[in-house]
Amino acid sequence: MAEQSLFAGPALRRLRKREGLTQGTMATRLGISPSYLNLLERNRRPVSARVMVRLVEVFAFDPRSLREDDSIGGVDGLMRRLADERFSDLGIDREEVDELLSAAPHAAAALARLYDRAPGVQAQADDPLVASRREIERWRNHFADLDSDAERLADEMRLSRGDIGTALTERLRERHQLSVRILPRDVLPDARRRLDLHARQIQLSEMLGPESRVFQLALQLARLETRAQIDAVAKGASFEDETARRFFSRHLEAYVAAALIMPYGRFLRACDATGYDLPVLQRRFGVSFEQLAHRLTTLQRVGQRGLPFFMVRIDRAGQISKRFAGASGAAFMEGEHSCPLWIATKSFERPADLLCQTVRLQPGGSGGTGASHWFTLARIVAANGMQDAARFSVVLGLDAALASDLAQARGHSLREEEADWIGPGCRNCFVPDCHQRSFPPRGRALSFDPLQHGATPFQFARSGEPG
Repeated sequence: MAEQSLFAGPALRRLRKREGLTQGTMATRLGISPSYLNLLERNRRPVSARVMVRLVEVFAFDPRSLREDDSIGGVDGLMRRLADERFSDLGIDREEVDELLSAAPHAAAALARLYDRAPGVQAQADDPLVASRREIERWRNHFADLDSDAERLADEMRLSRGDIGTALTERLRERHQLSVRILPRDVLPDARRRLDLHARQIQLSEMLGPESRVFQLALQLARLETRAQIDAVAKGASFEDETARRFFSRHLEAYVAAALIMPYGRFLRACDATGYDLPVLQRRFGVSFEQLAHRLTTLQRVGQRGLPFFMVRIDRAGQISKRFAGASGAAFMEGEHSCPLWIATKSFERPADLLCQTVRLQPGGSGGTGASHWFTLARIVAANGMQDAARFSVVLGLDAALASDLAQARGHSLREEEADWIGPGCRNCFVPDCHQRSFPPRGRALSFDPLQHGATPFQFARSGEPG
């Protein structure tokens, strides 16, 4: 059974109510204690294989029903929808959403369906990039089977620090009769990598940095040796557009490549041993900051979980080109633009530094999901690992309540009252009195005082105030 199907609280509760049983009676029929069933129903414990067998035998339970919440992305998927500015005055938090999914999952699915079919939302959903991202979100960017396959392959190649590139090169030569050749920029001007089957060569641009050369070899190996597994995951997605499926498959290929270079068990042990010290991890595994950031959003193996990071990539104009929430529950990244008060923007002023900032989003300012409080880190990276490419800011974030043991958090205040206010882009931000605001927020009436010119460019009604 897939890992994301191991928690079955709402499905068990619906089954018990359908059968008209108390928790004590149902627990007896399953051969477990009522307190354990209570934990299962509240998603505090995963369903074991033995309990699943009993459910099938005693109640003719269909395990496929455990995937009902997947269609809306579970708590995170519903939180994303409720982050819309139209719900900004309601102050809905994760606990309420979790209760709704547990008590009335069909009502939650109906709410999600109504939202998804709204004209503006439907137009966005038809975007293949958005559709691919939604599928990644549904999996919380953790693909257990692909991770296990990559880890076995890495062990088989005995990948270790210092010889990863050599191991990949030898594997490609011995198993696939492919040699590696570095070509000058004028010979390979518009590509990072090219597979020349006639010459049996993997040709790499000389403009790629060392970490990107290794990643491109891992990507090629992933395509050659895990193609069937990747296709199986991609075919399971309900895409209406083939372009969306190709975007999703490309993400899975990169996922496997990263898992080859940073095998799950070895990488998580290094994270724990170093306090997630980002520069140390970069050197130990020979990866770029962006590659490392991607990998940190994927550590969700059952029984072996890492910290729940989110990651975004932002350009100089504040436009978000990548976002992976993972298991963080960070719904405030849904806007198309970031806040100019965040280090995502400030990092362009200090491109050589790893910047840290503790931030908070005001209730309503985070799109109606309640107050949130994060420790964030940002660094400038070159696009695609090319030395002469465009620059982006890559930001990693973690719930500040979990950040106290991070190496980079030492010396930084994690206190919420000392955190900097930020918003999800001006159009979706309801933080009052912001001197950096460029546009008024959607859905709020503006106020004009003929006797006074305010210190900020736009004055608007707060949540609950008349317009």
